[in-house]
This record gives sequence, C-alpha cells and structure tokens, in this order.
Amino acid sequence: MTTPDLRALLPHGSTPAVLRLLGGDRPHVDLDGTRRELPEGSRRLVAYLGVHDGWADRRTAAGALWPYGNDKRAAGNLRSAVWRLRGAGIEVMESDKSTLRLRSGVLVDATLVADWAARLIEGRAGAADLDVRAWSPALPELLHGWSDEWVVFPRERLRQRALHGVEALSRHLVRAGRIAAGIEAAAAAVAVDPLRESAQRVLVEAQIAAGNLGAVYRIFHEYRALVSGALNVVPGRAFTRMVDAARGVG
Repeated sequence: MTTPDLRALLPHGSTPAVLRLLGGDRPHVDLDGTRRELPEGSRRLVAYLGVHDGWADRRTAAGALWPYGNDKRAAGNLRSAVWRLRGAGIEVMESDKSTLRLRSGVLVDATLVADWAARLIEGRAGAADLDVRAWSPALPELLHGWSDEWVVFPRERLRQRALHGVEALSRHLVRAGRIAAGIEAAAAAVAVDPLRESAQRVLVEAQIAAGNLGAVYRIFHEYRALVSGALNVVPGRAFTRMVDAARGVG
C-alpha cells in the first residue's frame, strides 16, 4: 500500500497537520512535515474522529470503539485514549464533557481526496485538481485491514467517490489536451475495478481521442469477455454504440 501524495491538494504555501488514514493500517499525523506516530491506545479514537468529519459525541464514540462491556468501562477507555494522546504531545484533538473534535486546521487525507473527487465530478475543478500527484493509481484504502463496522461503509463510499473522481479527471485531462495523462488516469480506475463499465468507457473515450482505434477494439473485446465469464452479461448498449461509432458502424 502507498500513501497518496496530497501536496497539490493542500492550501498553497502551508504545512498543516494532516491526519493520515489512507494507505496503511497505522494512522498517523504529518505535523510540520514530520511523521508523528499516534500512541497505540489513541489510534482508534483519532481515526474515528477522522472518519466522522472530525467530531463525535463522547458516549457514541465510546460505544462504537469499545462495544463489548459496559458503558462505564467504555467511558474509562475513552478517557485513557485522550490522556495518552495528550501525553504524547500530539495536539490534534480537543474535548469537553460531551464532545470530541479534531482541532481547527487539522486536515484529514480521506476528506481531502473525497473533496477533490467531488470538485471533479461536479465540474468545479481548478488547475491544481488536474495535477496528477493528487491521485494515486493504487487508490489506497481507508484504514486498510480494519474490519470495524464504523470503517467498512465509509471505506466503500470513499472508494466509489475516488473512482468516480478519477474517471472525471480523465475526461477533464482529455478536454484540456492532456490525452496521455487522461489515458493513464482511466487505466488506473480500470486496474482498481476491471468489471466497472464506467471506467472502461472512460478509457475507451480517451483512446478514441488519441486515435488509438486498435486499443479501443482490444479494450472492448477484453471487457466483453471478462463480464461474460464473470457475470454472464454483455456490455451496455451505450458502450457498444460508442465502439461501433468509432469503427464507423451504425
């Protein structure tokens, strides 16, 4: 697993604290450009806040993080996690009697990626969003290997948004005349999920823009064989019509 390069997504000229939840199973903080490891007893708590938009009710967080046992023990574990984080001198969280939150200015890598994808999908992308450093061909997972219920759904949601974002990135790059980069972006999405027809279609669109008709036919026929064998289905009509149009058939 690799950690995505988020420099293009950070505020210009700044080095904020970034909570890293992508690309591994050990969340940590990049603080002033230096990696700081979170205390073992505090990692899950900080990760929970990162997954939940930087804020959580104390009782809800304790119940989710320590679901086995009684409320008193869960609350005690939560207090211990807060104390360990403060003892390590990593000032990324603040709390009161009822809530926990990440400090103002602490960024979360998963949120940066989700927001980047949203800008591309919604047509609000800026020049920095087209910087290929902003996406990773591996599309690393959120908290890889964690099976907690509060991780599983956000992980898949981020995965889908990131794939949609990379598909949109490919189209933006092709329209900007950066066709080779557009092909690379679409190919990355296909590599993550070869059965995903929308990714295959974007890759074909980019190859058509490049005039690579041989690649168009190869991609389509390989995809048709793949979904026929794996799912017993055929490519959608719109995809088939696109390829026929490229061939001058129709």
